[in-house]
Parts: sequence; C-alpha cells; structure tokens
Amino acid sequence: MTTGHDHDVVELLLHQHTEIKELIAQVEGATGAEKRPPFEDLVRLLAIHEAAEEEVVHPTSRRAHVSDSVVDSRLEEEEEAKHVLAELYDLGVQHPDFDAKFHAFAEAVIEHSQLEEKEEFGQLLQETTKEERAGLATAVKVAEAVAPTRPHPGAGESALANLAAGPPLALFDRVRDAVRDWRHKTSS
Repeated sequence: MTTGHDHDVVELLLHQHTEIKELIAQVEGATGAEKRPPFEDLVRLLAIHEAAEEEVVHPTSRRAHVSDSVVDSRLEEEEEAKHVLAELYDLGVQHPDFDAKFHAFAEAVIEHSQLEEKEEFGQLLQETTKEERAGLATAVKVAEAVAPTRPHPGAGESALANLAAGPPLALFDRVRDAVRDWRHKTSS
C-alpha cells in the first residue's frame, strides 16, 4: 500500500519512528507470551529500518552537511542497539530479566530516534529537494526489502558463521552495492 509517507524520506522515517514507539508501548503493555508478537514485529522493523538508515540516510546526512560526529554517534547507537536487540531476542519475552532490559533498550531507542529527528532530518529537509527526498525514500524501501529481519551483530566472526551466513549476506551485499552505486550516481 502506498501512502504519502512513501514519497519523502523524512516523512517515511518519521512514520517508522512512530510505528517503533507504538510497538514499544505494545510490548511494555503486554504480559507473558502476549509480548512475543509485538516484540517480533519490533525486531523486524528495527532491523530493516536501521539497515536502511545505515546504507542510505546517514551517508546522505553527511552530504547534507550534518557533522561527522553526529552521524558517527547515531551509527554507534545503532550498533549498540543491534547487540542489545539480539540479546533480548535470544533471552525471550518470558525470561525474568526481559522487562528490565527491554525498558532500558526502549528508552535508548526513543532517545536515538529523537536525536535523528533533531540533528539529521531538519538538515535533510533544508539541503535536499523534494525530488531527491522521493528518490531517497525509494532507496530506503529497496534497502529495507532486502535487509535482514533480525539483528546479526556477530555475523561473519567465525568460519562457521561465514559458511552459514555467507550466501544470504552476499545477496544483501550486492543490493547494498546497488544502493551505494545509486547514491553515488545521484550525488554526482
């Protein structure tokens, strides 16, 4: 389904931030096994959202004169979030430590999204045209369509992991290359 959010990368990302916050509230409001569906939806959305930001949005933010320190901070937060999200996923929603760990994670995710909105999105609106933002929205959707659906912070750190993860990650890498090539072509 196409919505108005699909035609502007900032609107698309703001809409996704709202969805993320809603899923966080659903997880925190549920009990026991009822947490699993919204948590799995959150894991999927965060995994594809962050992958697309890393591939499309943050490099564009640098070209839009967002400081390297701001972009680097967002990337560090996203890397940390991948690790924590993977830990939560492995822990499971019914583990006694899940709620406390999830609450801390949720606060960090919300703060991260607020910082992106404050420190990156305004600059993107100022430094890019409506047409460029529409193209970026398309690039984000392509990146999300092929992104992993859960975090893989340790993928490739061992021979066994490379054998298991290699083929699907190779496909992901080819698409990443296509997105990268598209970015370079549109920024020239």
